[in-house]
Amino acid sequence: MASLAFRSLRSPVRRALVALALPAALSLAAGSAFAQAWPSKPITLIVPFPPGGPTDVASRIVAQKMSLALKQNIVIDNRSGASGTVGAAAAARAPADGYTFVMLATPTLLASHLYGPTGGYDIFKNFTPVGSVYDLPIVLVVNPKSLPEVTNLQGLIAKAKAEGGKLNYTTAGAGSFGHLTTEQLKTIGKFDMQHVPYRGSAPAVTDLIGGQVPAMFSDLVAVIPHIRAGKVRAIAVGSAKRVSLLPDVPTVAEQGFPGFDATSWGGLLAPVGTPKDVVDRMSAALKNALADKEVQDKLESVGSFAAYRTPEQTGVRMKQDFERWGKVIRDNHITNQ
Repeated sequence: MASLAFRSLRSPVRRALVALALPAALSLAAGSAFAQAWPSKPITLIVPFPPGGPTDVASRIVAQKMSLALKQNIVIDNRSGASGTVGAAAAARAPADGYTFVMLATPTLLASHLYGPTGGYDIFKNFTPVGSVYDLPIVLVVNPKSLPEVTNLQGLIAKAKAEGGKLNYTTAGAGSFGHLTTEQLKTIGKFDMQHVPYRGSAPAVTDLIGGQVPAMFSDLVAVIPHIRAGKVRAIAVGSAKRVSLLPDVPTVAEQGFPGFDATSWGGLLAPVGTPKDVVDRMSAALKNALADKEVQDKLESVGSFAAYRTPEQTGVRMKQDFERWGKVIRDNHITNQ
């Protein structure tokens, strides 16, 4: 009798467990089938900056290689504005179906420090990291006619002190990475210079070459042709190590500031909720693309460097840079104006 009673109790319990487990199993099966079928149509990569800039150029180089591996076109969709927040907002609103991604760049990561709430999205809550794509070194350059005696960082600092803080420097804009880097360097070097912001690298570099401003902390992409032409002189790179395109130019760290490391970078993000299998496959395609020598050479030729990191490593770097440069912005009362 006890045995019969036990079996009679087990049957409803078993049925209930099966009923609970079935939807989950079906969901997993559906997700697996979706991932296996993905991608079945072109993928959109939103680049939140104008065509021709470092983020756009790097995106196109890498997307072309990834398209071959995924056997689907990756279509670049440039949506520029407000340090990349216009494009990022569009990506945050897109369906999390594996067919929309966005290229993150350092200005977009830091935008909320400068603009406040950014288009109704949160860079950490509304996106899933796929992997980092490139590192973009920044370089301190001077006009050799305006500052003929300045051949290294210590020379620029000495000149700035001799000018009583009135020496001008320019960047691609208020709150740009060059601006933040220079302000941090001023703090630890105990010297001052006056910031003359421009709207973009191109006009800033034009006036640097013309002598209207004597110094600039710029991304390498914008100034490497002019360094090679002798129109501007590179005196320091912000990265922890020297860059291959400028092997004779010492780092800031080598010139009296141990541990100094300022490198802009770009990474691939997906809208939160994108299936993990899809994120993993996209990340694997990205890793393989960046391991390709041709891709590496193309990136280096324009001043950026292939730098793959896993989704987890990319997420860590996002948080570290968000906190580090956020403190620089707050301490120096930097705004986007």
